[in-house]
Amino acid sequence: MAFLRSPFVADPPPTLQDGRALIRVPDMADYEQWAALRAQSRDFLTPWEPIWPANDLTRTAFRSRIRQYWRDIDEDMAYPYFIFDRGGEVLVGALTLSNVRRGVAQTATLGYWIGQPHVRKGYMTSAVGLICDFSFRHLGLHRVEAACLPHNTPSIGLLHKCRFAYEGQARGYLKIAGEWRDHLLFARLSG
Repeated sequence: MAFLRSPFVADPPPTLQDGRALIRVPDMADYEQWAALRAQSRDFLTPWEPIWPANDLTRTAFRSRIRQYWRDIDEDMAYPYFIFDRGGEVLVGALTLSNVRRGVAQTATLGYWIGQPHVRKGYMTSAVGLICDFSFRHLGLHRVEAACLPHNTPSIGLLHKCRFAYEGQARGYLKIAGEWRDHLLFARLSG
């Protein structure tokens, strides 16, 4: 629905695609697919994410989420994308460039999730490649950072495959599943 898009964004983020996936900024029309995929994948996702609010899957919460997405884009703070199959019909997951830092840093943080039915089908590898290209070419960033739990072997493999380099471990880095957890830190540089 257009009324949930910021009227101040002169150049909204482009839709990006390759032979495997299409990524684009979410809108209200995505609510049904998003809520269904998140609900279906709840047990799969919750060990890797912050605790979900009780109203997380409601239309009202999603509407607030969309409004926040457009404020973040408008303020150059974050760039949220939903990941679809190559035809753009089936929602498979999401990724976000957040904590955009300009000035001497030119850096952002990458976060992502994939719905359980779509794991290991190459969607996230494609989406991360697309968002990194967007980060470096369109946003002019120099560095994209990512973090994952030390026992999240699939995420570690994804980051290595997408040319992120391991940089170390951060103690108590993020509150995941209700506990402060250590995370492995990775980054990819432009060029």
